[in-house]
Amino acid sequence: MAGSGDRTAVEWLASVAPDPDACRWEWERNPLGVALLPAGRRWDVLILPGELGCPALDVLTRLVERPGPVLFADLGDARIGFFVPPGTAERWIGTGVRNAGTGSWIAVPHPSWPTRGVRWLIAPDGSGTLTDPALLELAMHEAAAEIARADRH
Repeated sequence: MAGSGDRTAVEWLASVAPDPDACRWEWERNPLGVALLPAGRRWDVLILPGELGCPALDVLTRLVERPGPVLFADLGDARIGFFVPPGTAERWIGTGVRNAGTGSWIAVPHPSWPTRGVRWLIAPDGSGTLTDPALLELAMHEAAAEIARADRH
């Protein structure tokens, strides 16, 4: 049984769906445990390649106690999706970073059930906390510098 925090996270995520009840139904009955949700309403998603996204998440978690939700997708090539404030995707400029904002749909797993392919590294808690884009950019720069230093040695 889901706890109240889990229910709050489910409600927060499902609130962006055109039909929140259908979204919850999809999570409960789809064997993959994933629903498609539109970006650009409560959040955008910045999607980084795994080789940069994982170290950036490490740096980010040293900067803030709890960043916003973070997805991990391993469907042939690992990708890390950071949930950021709406409007970020349309303003973001970054090589190799995919943007999901208004008009984009994201495969989103249930916030507390194990899934394959797409899973939460940091699940939403229902509070609406999102990753600050400026801190994410700082974490990406630091991660890139760490990767460059490791490549030189």
